[in-house]
Amino acid sequence: MLYQLLFHAVLRHTDAESIHRLSFGGLRALAAVPGAARAMERVLGPRGPELEVTALGRTFPGPLGMAAGFDKNGEGIEGLTALGFGFVEIGTVTARPQPGNPAPRLFRLVPDRAIVNRMGFNNEGAQAAAGRLRGLRERAAAAGRPGPLVGANIGKTKAVPEEEAAADYAESARAFAGLADYLVVNVSSPNTPGLRNLQAVEHLRPLLGTVREALDGEGATDVPLLVKIAPDLADEDVDAVADLALELGLDGIIATNTTISRDGLATGPEAVEAAGAGGLSGAPLKRRSLEVLRRLRARTGDGLVLIAAGGIETPEDAWERIRAGATLVQGYTGLIYGGPLWPRRIHKGLARLTRRAGLASVADAVGTDAPAAGKA
Repeated sequence: MLYQLLFHAVLRHTDAESIHRLSFGGLRALAAVPGAARAMERVLGPRGPELEVTALGRTFPGPLGMAAGFDKNGEGIEGLTALGFGFVEIGTVTARPQPGNPAPRLFRLVPDRAIVNRMGFNNEGAQAAAGRLRGLRERAAAAGRPGPLVGANIGKTKAVPEEEAAADYAESARAFAGLADYLVVNVSSPNTPGLRNLQAVEHLRPLLGTVREALDGEGATDVPLLVKIAPDLADEDVDAVADLALELGLDGIIATNTTISRDGLATGPEAVEAAGAGGLSGAPLKRRSLEVLRRLRARTGDGLVLIAAGGIETPEDAWERIRAGATLVQGYTGLIYGGPLWPRRIHKGLARLTRRAGLASVADAVGTDAPAAGKA
């Protein structure tokens, strides 16, 4: 209630990127206070065996993770874990540092509970983010604890031509080898010119092969490799990516990234036009992301780990994605509109829904509403 009052009275009228910097900086500062992050995690973090999920060779304390885009440089992993996320995906990170697109580049569409962003992979580069992750691992080891579960989301450096994309991704992959719990190849952001062309199977096959070789060459043969796709793919292209993932032995797919569609928005056309180009996230993405997820599950069965993202706002939304075939779920815009207690509400709600269904674990619900593989 207090957060909603603050949001509607102040935050919605303030530049979105400025608020992000201030709030994220505050979270990092709080988490840096000795003992604060651990205390917050004990109160806000997922608890109970019904929320534990084993996937990608790891045990996640809860199925809800922070999606890529919020913590681009791996600066706030401990703070985000303290808020109650079961895992954190950092990035999108590129091999070379880059400033991203000119500001303003982040906008709220409040009537739609949505965000438009055209950040353009602004980040400090793979080496900087990997260095922070290495430091986090070393601190956790010194304290005798495993530390947070962290995925690394990598993308193409804007200045790198398409024909050199595979080598660029491989450079980032090598930086995170042995550090990330899983690696995501992002070929679906609308904010890097030409990036989405890499989703085509003829481009994606050699790209993913090169990234896998880079990881294996660093001895990181056990690092799971996933790909993140756009909701704007045609159904036949979703099927093609699913088939390719199975063919190459990928570990999973994240469905989905932001959309370039502006169909069916409640926000007035002038405000939508003022926000301009970029990827739309939040509630309007809910239906299509769920459709893509269901199609992937129907195509792959339980042969891949599917991570659902896009339009997840409530425990019921997350529960629907899990029953449709998602092993894990992610949010970003849900946190912006739901406030700092949002991860706790999602996990508590999922625990309640799991018990109501008579299941011992949320993992037992994965794919219970999905058709048999091959029925897409």
